[in-house]
Amino acid sequence: MDLSKKYCNSLTQYSRFLTREVTMGELKMGGLNPIRVQSMTTTDTMDTQATVEQSIRMIKAGCELVRITAPSLNEAKNLELIKKELVARGYNTPICADIHFTPNAAEFAARVIEKVRVNPGNYADKKKFETIDYTNLAYEAELERIRNRFTPLVKICKEYGTAMRIGTNHGSLSDRILSRYGDTPLGMVESALEFLRICEDNNYFNIVISMKASNTQVMVQAYRLLVAKMIETNRNYPLHLGVTEAGDGEDGRIKSAVGIGTLLEDGLGDTIRVSLTEEPEYEIPVAKLLAERYSHRKDHQKIKEITTELPYDPFEFNRNKTQEIINIGGHNVPRIIADYSMKPEVTAASLFGVGYNYSVPLDKWNLTDLAVDYLFLGDNKIDFEIPGTLGLIYNSQTWLTQKNKDRSYPLFCGEEYFEAKERSTELNFVAVDINVLTTDFIERIKNERTVCLVLDSFNAHTMPELRRMAIDLKLQACELPVIIKTNYNKLSEEEFQLYSSTDNGGLLLDGFGDGIWIKQRDCASTQVCNSTAFGILQATRSRISKTEYISCPSCGRTLFDLQETTQKIRERTDHLKGIKIGIMGCIVNGPGEMADADYGYVGTGVGKISLYKGKEVVKKNVTSETAVDELIGLIKEHGDWVEKVS
Repeated sequence: MDLSKKYCNSLTQYSRFLTREVTMGELKMGGLNPIRVQSMTTTDTMDTQATVEQSIRMIKAGCELVRITAPSLNEAKNLELIKKELVARGYNTPICADIHFTPNAAEFAARVIEKVRVNPGNYADKKKFETIDYTNLAYEAELERIRNRFTPLVKICKEYGTAMRIGTNHGSLSDRILSRYGDTPLGMVESALEFLRICEDNNYFNIVISMKASNTQVMVQAYRLLVAKMIETNRNYPLHLGVTEAGDGEDGRIKSAVGIGTLLEDGLGDTIRVSLTEEPEYEIPVAKLLAERYSHRKDHQKIKEITTELPYDPFEFNRNKTQEIINIGGHNVPRIIADYSMKPEVTAASLFGVGYNYSVPLDKWNLTDLAVDYLFLGDNKIDFEIPGTLGLIYNSQTWLTQKNKDRSYPLFCGEEYFEAKERSTELNFVAVDINVLTTDFIERIKNERTVCLVLDSFNAHTMPELRRMAIDLKLQACELPVIIKTNYNKLSEEEFQLYSSTDNGGLLLDGFGDGIWIKQRDCASTQVCNSTAFGILQATRSRISKTEYISCPSCGRTLFDLQETTQKIRERTDHLKGIKIGIMGCIVNGPGEMADADYGYVGTGVGKISLYKGKEVVKKNVTSETAVDELIGLIKEHGDWVEKVS
């Protein structure tokens, strides 16, 4: 494997990237320690009792590190009282102070608690969204200014044994970084490395690094690039993983699993935080499910190692080039196949769960935004007229018996395709596993112009095995379209959503997959399985089927009821397919953190909201009572509004 693209120990054998051990009080992170889970309080930091009570709820849920915002020196001082009260009540869980614009708050906090988090984008810089053409000399002068600003904190942390997280956020890169590197994963990495070098120059190494973004493509690329640069320079700092502003409910969980899970699959990550717009104790079970999946992963079935140069760039998203067959592959969005092969019978009513509603009085089909593209029926048959947008897939022998083969296609198992006496003249699905997908098989099938491959895996290390297969196809210049098939059995609904999001999301983020087929038994309802599939495509930016909400988790900086407001905005706008709306509790998570949102709703004071179009503020200090109506008006003004159909 080309070392310039190396970002993990192995792409096929599960192996955690060994990092240096970092200590936070009694808690150790990195090294051979388990993946740690953490969360952040949502209370006012000055409300000692409320913050202590919420911290205890988080700790009881399994939180191993409690992060608390300290936007000013007053809050930093109150962390000492919070810490004392927690200890008095028998809780020694370490506390991390979340610092953005206030070095004096960080310097105080570092003396009284176990960890501080600083954001390189705003710790020593003020963001004005200016593009500056720096000379090398001028850029070095800026770095010296940052060194002078940041070094006092480094020395305090070193003296007191305090840990530090250098936490880069995609949306809050400084004007200086943006001017030199652009709004890129490389800019995120360089932003952290600038601060890291200052720490190292002071012989301070008790450091954790994060590269967080709300865009899962950017987030994954940035972490990979960071590790690649650490490998090049013989560094091994622990990684804190998280997707910022993931949102709430199903969408937040799927998006978090796509980003965090993709990295965990490759052995990256020493601590994780799932950022949901919910009470913080609800984040912990999700984080634990993601982390615990890898506690026994080492013993998976062996996958052939990759020894050649990677045929794709893991640090930049490019969709794999495939040929188009009907509506699969080429420039088409990834398709979704719903598995109906295990149902006792398939009726028109049973298609409700996959987005097709049949009206008996009107004798018409109504399609939702979550209408699947294909049904796999196996050996089942149907006796009704299907919607015009739906295709049917049968086992090959059952397909042969169909009198009407319009929009009906066979599924062959590997060699069965070559042995078949009759095939579809339009589209044939051919299922293969890693044992069938040999060099010889690929050479024989790659010029078949009606074949769509279905890559199937039952390996515990599913994602890397499917990726290995996709890489083999690419190395042999096979451009047949590919459906990714994953299989799940006897899982809870939440386990099913998290695991399927991880396995499919990781492949889609690498550009592989012209469609997904999630087969599950005793895991979730048909409707949940379908919404999960569409959610995965949405979270990977592969196929947008609904409104996207970039919503930060509440914290002590939040200036309004974030959960209630998010729900109000959802109720009014959830029909605006393809629109991205950022809902941010404060200016820290404001125009920068929203990154690529189309519209923004940002708290700027108690009961005061600023509204954004892109990164530009268009209305300031709107009262919270009228702000949602004003947001709707702004969307209408820019031509993005459509009326909701009842």
